[in-house]
Formats: sequence, structure tokens, C-alpha cells
Amino acid sequence: MTELLSFALDHLNYGWIYFLMLLESTVIPVPSELVVAPAAFNAAEGTLNIWLVILFATIGADCGASINYAAGYYLGRPLIYKFANSKWGKLCLLNQKKVEQAEKYFDDNGAVATITGRLVVGVRHLISIPAGLARMNFWRFLLFTTIGAGIWNCILAALGWWMHSFVTREELNGKIEEYSDYIKITLIVLVIGVIIFFLIKHFLREKNK
Repeated sequence: MTELLSFALDHLNYGWIYFLMLLESTVIPVPSELVVAPAAFNAAEGTLNIWLVILFATIGADCGASINYAAGYYLGRPLIYKFANSKWGKLCLLNQKKVEQAEKYFDDNGAVATITGRLVVGVRHLISIPAGLARMNFWRFLLFTTIGAGIWNCILAALGWWMHSFVTREELNGKIEEYSDYIKITLIVLVIGVIIFFLIKHFLREKNK
């Protein structure tokens, strides 16, 4: 798996972007920062199109998230926990506690968690499971997932495009890790903003009843 990931990252095209982001949105630990940002870096060089990078990354994320949603919907909590605690789950850096944290995040934030959860490290690739367990309407889930994944991919694409102006290809992955704290701060601000927006919207709706 490591060799496949290394090969794919060294030969990024739209197909690999889609496939890697699909894996990233399941339970396989593929860091999206090392997919979308380098792809956007390539786009700045003219070998890819930045909008297609974002599009294929988001479609891949949607497909991977749909797999997790289906697992939660059809398998149920006992089997999900059993897999999380299994040898295969551990190989995917997964355990029951992480699934429970994603469930708590979903329970605390409701359906909007499928948007904001895509921006939260440690929750992003698991938030689709509690959506499936809760039997959230699939098309609503897919819409919210697309919004959340699209925002995240735009941030990473902007980072990769911007870094092309002052970072060499050899320095790229190191710089992405260096700027990860800034990414996290940006995401926290975005998550808080989205939550506030939906809270205000809910308050106004209740007030007008």
C-alpha cells in the first residue's frame, strides 16, 4: 500500500487524485494535504487544471464518504465497532474510540456535522459513518458532504497554488507540514463560522413560526 501511495503521489493525474481522495474519505489513512496541495502545485506549473483538481478531489471524497455512509447504514454499530477493533482496523489507524468521537460530533451538531466535520482533523474521514448509522437522507448527506469536501479541497488547492511561487518541488511536502498549523486555524475559524450561521438560521426559523 505504501508503494502504491508513493507511486500515485509521484504521478498525480486526475485519476489518481480521484482514487486517493476516495481512499482518504474511507478509513484508509491517505493524507489529503499530500494529494490536493501537490496537485494544485502541478496545476500552477501548467500540467493540470486547478478547477479539475478540485472537482476530481471532491468527487473522490464524495464516493469514499458514500462507502462509509453505506457501511454505517447497512452494517450497523456492532459490526462497525468490531471492524474498528480488529487487526484491519488498526492497520487503518482506526479504533472504537475514534468512531465514538465521530458519533458524538455528529450527535452534538446534527446534520450540519457532515459539512463542518469534513473540516475537522480526526473526524473528517469518519463523519460519514454516524450519518449512515443515523439513516440521514442520502441526498442531503451527499449535498452537505460535497460542500464540506469542496471547501476543504479549495483550501488545500489554494495552498498548493500559492506555494508554487516560493517553494521548490523538493521542499513542497515539508512546507505543507510546516503550514499545517495555519491550515488548522483556518479550518477552526471556518467551522465556527458555519456553526454560527446554521444556529442563527435555526433561531430565525423558530422565531418566525
